[in-house]
Amino acid sequence: MKNKRLMNMNLQYFAQTWNPDHVLVHEMKDGTIPDEYNTLILKETMENSKVMQLARFEEMQGREKKFEFFAEGPGAYWVGEGEKIKTSTAKWLQVTMETRKLGVILPVSREYLNYKMSDFFAQMHPRIAEAFYKKFDEAVLLDINNPFNQSMQESVSEAGNIVTGPLDFDTILDLEDTLEEHEIEANAYISNRKNRRELREASKEIGGNTELAYDRNHNTINGLPVVDFASLPKGELFAGDFDCMRYGIPYNINFKISEEAQLSTIKNEDGSPVNLFEQELFALRATMDVAFMIIKDEAFAKIEPGETPEEQEKRSGKELNKSEIKAILDERGIEYTDKETKDELLAKLGE
Repeated sequence: MKNKRLMNMNLQYFAQTWNPDHVLVHEMKDGTIPDEYNTLILKETMENSKVMQLARFEEMQGREKKFEFFAEGPGAYWVGEGEKIKTSTAKWLQVTMETRKLGVILPVSREYLNYKMSDFFAQMHPRIAEAFYKKFDEAVLLDINNPFNQSMQESVSEAGNIVTGPLDFDTILDLEDTLEEHEIEANAYISNRKNRRELREASKEIGGNTELAYDRNHNTINGLPVVDFASLPKGELFAGDFDCMRYGIPYNINFKISEEAQLSTIKNEDGSPVNLFEQELFALRATMDVAFMIIKDEAFAKIEPGETPEEQEKRSGKELNKSEIKAILDERGIEYTDKETKDELLAKLGE
């Protein structure tokens, strides 16, 4: 599903001061990506990111954005990092959203060092955009390598909005009921194409009629759009009110080129780290400032297949989400704050 509101982004303030047609890659190894390609990268990222298709875009001119949000139902709402406000009546709240740096690293053949900057980014902008939207979605949906203080996985855990069981008609109804208990009406689902068979079979006999939860022709569940996210494990399904999720991109994208580093996060086919010097490569690191915020945890819910006790015991600390880590810290009497990242919490566990 494409949300056309997202593309009303004003890019006028992204201005460059050099001509990419007159500079070679090896002559300028760091700076900002040229305007034309910055715009293309942002456009492709916003069109392909599952989160950016569904969440609301907030125009930003700096690292912080304050905006008004109408809290329709009772509950606790995030209004800033580590700051929640409880309300029992509908009211307007002022929310503060802050940016984090999202970085991606791409290994590139050394021959590109002699390309003009314009030709280089003409070739590279689709790869940069793909790396950004995949990394962003995995971070804010699944809490994987997440630089932000929030994710949808953390929200459903914090709210207790996880339905455990097989993906079928009854668990989908339970998922909707979980949201409705918090006076939340879902407006979209996030699934995986691998769930299509289970969704097609999600049916129930009611009053002599067969009720279907999923419409395969329109890719909808009970009339609401489904966005397919390849990284979501099979058997899992998110639902929620995505008006409670916001994001913003205030600045141009920066880049930096390295010719000698060893890339510990990128592996060769044999599992060894990529060595740029030995393999005649260089590394392009692109960094985007992105803001992300979930205003109400209870606005989202999830179906999960569930784990056996044996499977839970086998999981390492790195595989736990923040809510699970906090529960262990509570059991051990270890103090922490809501502003601490997952890695900081893991450090307190000694992981």
